[in-house]
Amino acid sequence: MDDRHDQEEIYSQRIKAGKRTYFFDVKATRGQDYYLTITESKRRQNSDDSVSYEKHKIFLYKEDFLKFVDALQDAVEYVREELLTPEEVAELDRPRDYDDRDQPRREIDRPAFDPNRSDENS
Repeated sequence: MDDRHDQEEIYSQRIKAGKRTYFFDVKATRGQDYYLTITESKRRQNSDDSVSYEKHKIFLYKEDFLKFVDALQDAVEYVREELLTPEEVAELDRPRDYDDRDQPRREIDRPAFDPNRSDENS
């Protein structure tokens, strides 16, 4: 039996990006060691008009979290500072707000902030 199918999923977030979707899933082993799986899923149109998904997955273990985040930040900073135009950087820095469907929400759709609202009312 494949042990990866027996792992408890604790947290999941989906990010849609064109034809790609990224999944960030926090899981725990039976011994309560935590790890993150990052999955890239690309939708493919087959020659017979059927649809399939190509998936690539990274397993990131808790002892490597900080090294991974540091390396990711360094790479992003390099791209921003050395490779992008000021206009491209400004577009990256533009604030975005996403709803449950992973689509940017228009300003008019955003509810007013209510500090007294509980999570049960959302």
